[in-house]
Amino acid sequence: MSEAEVKSESVGTVVVAGAANLAIAVAKLVAGLISGSAAMLSEAAHSVADTTTEVLLYLALRRGARPADRRHPFGYGKESYVWAFLAALFTFVVGAGFAITHGVTTILVHEHTGNYLASYIVLALSFVIESISLARAVRQIRRASRRWRASPHRYLRLTADTTVKAVFLEDSAALIGLLLAAAGLTLSHLTGEELYDGLASILIGVLLLVVAGILARSNISLLVGRAVSDRVHRRIERELSALPHVDRVDTLMTMFLGPEDILVAAKVDFDDEASGADIEAAADQAERRLTEQFPEIGYVFLDPTPSRPGAARRGTRLVQEDDGRPDGPGGVPGPP
Repeated sequence: MSEAEVKSESVGTVVVAGAANLAIAVAKLVAGLISGSAAMLSEAAHSVADTTTEVLLYLALRRGARPADRRHPFGYGKESYVWAFLAALFTFVVGAGFAITHGVTTILVHEHTGNYLASYIVLALSFVIESISLARAVRQIRRASRRWRASPHRYLRLTADTTVKAVFLEDSAALIGLLLAAAGLTLSHLTGEELYDGLASILIGVLLLVVAGILARSNISLLVGRAVSDRVHRRIERELSALPHVDRVDTLMTMFLGPEDILVAAKVDFDDEASGADIEAAADQAERRLTEQFPEIGYVFLDPTPSRPGAARRGTRLVQEDDGRPDGPGGVPGPP
């Protein structure tokens, strides 16, 4: 699957999730207003937050995919992390804030919940729709993990594509939230005690806080400038060290410029007999080798530099630690 097809699939996943969340948000809001259930209204806020999140993630995909220009020579890949971070922030403030506040109010005021049937119907329909959206995200994750020879769990944990990670986590949280809302509503219905409805609302808010925190942390790390995994770092160094006329790799730095874009920069000590033409040929060969093994590498910069004391030991140790197992996207290690 080409990079364009991967991006198109991500856009499709976000659009499907956004449409599903919008329909669910309207249904939950109507049911919540009819029944007066705090858990249902919290679930409505949850779906509104998810819908807004999908809009922001769509912007992340579109704006992050813009080509490089003179003012942004490395492209706009990192802008996708800005929009994804704003999406996490919106979930944190709006979704979680409303759910927790409304749940506490329900417990303190003991607001009555009525007309349970409408809420049960909406919860059941919402569960079906959210399951369909989650199934699409899971299929994308499985295809991507097979493409990069990594387990789905490892791919999801380490991938730099925070868009698909956000859709998966939000849809998973939505299903858990629906179960919590159903449990709170049922207990309130059976006991006549609104405490359970309020507690369910608070738990939904806490769930949203956890999801927002995970996504915010991931996007902040990538915005600051996250490197590839240690294993991929060693494999890149191994490839550079094997180039003709290269004595050692003194310094190797990597950074994600976007979900499918990695920068590689290295200070390389060439042997004394290497001519300018030899160094140029080695640089071309380095770019070819690395992009063949890691298609997401977009830039390779080599800086010929004199050797430094102790550099040989460090470079040799790093190369020898490589276990030779295949790696996935941007440093997603293959299965052990």
